[in-house]
Amino acid sequence: MTHPPLAWPSTAPTFGEVRLRAFTDRDVDMLTDLSTDPYVPRIGTLPGDADGDQARAYITRQHDRFRTGTGYSFCVADRHTDEAVGVVGLHLAAVAAGRAGAGYGVAPRSRGRGLAGQALTALTRFAWSLPEVDRIELHIEPWNLGSVRTAEAAGYEREGLLRGHRDIGGDRVDVLLYATVRPVGRRADGNGRAVPPGTA
Repeated sequence: MTHPPLAWPSTAPTFGEVRLRAFTDRDVDMLTDLSTDPYVPRIGTLPGDADGDQARAYITRQHDRFRTGTGYSFCVADRHTDEAVGVVGLHLAAVAAGRAGAGYGVAPRSRGRGLAGQALTALTRFAWSLPEVDRIELHIEPWNLGSVRTAEAAGYEREGLLRGHRDIGGDRVDVLLYATVRPVGRRADGNGRAVPPGTA
């Protein structure tokens, strides 16, 4: 399937203490730290206990997602120091129906500061700058209370339980469906600031 070309945001999406930017080789150390979380390789393409080469290959795959139009993959960075603290992505496989998905993760050494919720908020506000996106969905395993708190901190609402919805690590698992929808009659620029209807 061919996806339309994407435009990288001219201004980095920000919220709170984080800024979303493209991945670079200086983010390898953060990715190797993130890969020590045993859940990470079950739900994504970053191998467990990744070495430097595997982390750099992961970076290349994130750049390829943008080039092929399948979605945006951002490095989550400290807004003041630019130190990499995690990852967040907007998945556009179902965008023809107005839907997008999101995923996020913070490296273990940077957890406990509310950064995942801030990153998801920044990503969501950026998503509303894309006219084709009207709804963003999250799929969260019920045991993952940290991810539930992140979703709720970013304004997502629980809509239900999807039984046997995903294959994770070879197991069919239930997931909670969290979602948010574009505010009616409003759109936003790349940093989530409201733009009056009918303006450029």
